[in-house]
Amino acid sequence: MAIGITNNGEHHFYTFGQASRAPAKAVSADTLFEIGSISKTFTATLAAVAQTSGALDLSDSVAEQMPALARSAFGGLSLLELATHTTGGMPLQVPDAIANDDQLLGYLRSWQPQHQPGTWRAYSNVSIGMLGVVAAQALQQPFDKALAQRVFQPLAMQASFVEVPASRLADYAYGYTQDNRQVRVNPGPLANEAYGIKTSARDLLRFVDANLGRHDPQSELGRAIALTHTGYYRAGPFTQDLIWEHYRANTPLEEIVSGNDPTKITHGLPAEASTPALPAPADSWINKTGSTTGFGAYVAFVPGAQKGIVILANKNYPNAARVRLAHALLE
Repeated sequence: MAIGITNNGEHHFYTFGQASRAPAKAVSADTLFEIGSISKTFTATLAAVAQTSGALDLSDSVAEQMPALARSAFGGLSLLELATHTTGGMPLQVPDAIANDDQLLGYLRSWQPQHQPGTWRAYSNVSIGMLGVVAAQALQQPFDKALAQRVFQPLAMQASFVEVPASRLADYAYGYTQDNRQVRVNPGPLANEAYGIKTSARDLLRFVDANLGRHDPQSELGRAIALTHTGYYRAGPFTQDLIWEHYRANTPLEEIVSGNDPTKITHGLPAEASTPALPAPADSWINKTGSTTGFGAYVAFVPGAQKGIVILANKNYPNAARVRLAHALLE
């Protein structure tokens, strides 16, 4: 495990255990971990960059950006609904039978929502994955290159990758399953956009600092990051931003634990639009969990207090344990 804490821009790192048992290598602040669905916050940031640069508008329909999906229910969704999990019932995963882009487009053309879009928050790799596809297309770059040039490089995140280069493979931890088998994430349709980033505690803390407003707030990226903290829907104990979720100041710890419970992912919950959509208050607890088979991660920060935390582990510890640990350390 690697833990990074930022306190008014001052960084502290604490590392424990092994990045790999074979070959044996200790965890450091520069060990590369899979961050799973925390990757979605980067995808949302890239979409916000596309908006602030004028390449798209989140109020656009999918079909306006992807004419191949015209006259389909999916094409009628707004990009904002993709970014807030309010599509009306997308599945969590891309169906196993889908192996290429043509099959994916065929699936999306035939998809039908289970609920009225904008009324139900159903967590989905499919919807955020497609947001990443649309954003990269609007920026006229492949997703990984757009992410590197528009987000990683401006934040000096030199150890963050969609595909780990050969020169950094020695720093890439192995994940461990519950029965202690070594694993790493398998690529698949929309994997890069939904859960594909590998990064270090040191790099991810730079992203947290940017989300605390410590990157030029008037720059294109600074404005995009601020946009991702806008609250669009109330869903259970939290407000749904652009992938980030925020909790009001003084929300009891157990409500934050409940909001990050995996059942919220598997079952979904009603959503009510916040009208007007407003930025998360400065004293909000803003967070996101992420997991792959062998890794578990958590990010949380409080902008008004200028403090934040990243927890990266090469074992998929329960969400509740991650939230409680982060809360205790920041308190």
